[in-house]
Amino acid sequence: MLKPDLVVLDIGLPRQDGFSVLNGIRRQSDTPVIVVTARDDPVDELQCFRLGADDFIMKPFRHTGVVVERVKATLRRCRIRGASRLFRFENSAVDLDGKTACVHHPTGIKNLSLTMSEHKLLARMAESPGRAIQRAELIDACFTESMSLETTINTHMHNLRRKLNDAGARAHLAPVRGFGYRLEIKNG
Repeated sequence: MLKPDLVVLDIGLPRQDGFSVLNGIRRQSDTPVIVVTARDDPVDELQCFRLGADDFIMKPFRHTGVVVERVKATLRRCRIRGASRLFRFENSAVDLDGKTACVHHPTGIKNLSLTMSEHKLLARMAESPGRAIQRAELIDACFTESMSLETTINTHMHNLRRKLNDAGARAHLAPVRGFGYRLEIKNG
């Protein structure tokens, strides 16, 4: 399987549109993606960022040097972002590379026994603490097409919330009615 450092992607591809390709890339990896297109619809740009694009560049270019510098800047950002694949929130942490999660107590560390789906969900929520994340975004980020039911998200989140609570985590995954979930800090 190819593991490129960066993907430059056009939306207007002949067999499959760039949105589908971008969605497929995001389901499998966090490889940086720069979308380059002649389409000037702001909705296309918004959709690309919602699907996980790192940058969006309109054609025709005023100067190709600007494109080269944006590629360099994206690679720099992604190297910095990729340097730490451990997310800490309150007294908890989730390790993307080690596929582990734990809760820190004064008496020691309690490792969480999570399924891969629960780990993916917790990691995605820990990337943006305090931000409400739509169920559809969680499905796209964490599950394959065969598992993409909203009820699946609800069940996994219920189990994950119970495990965090049982382990004494000070942060919790709060449902946002009619929308999704948010990683919050418990009061008190």
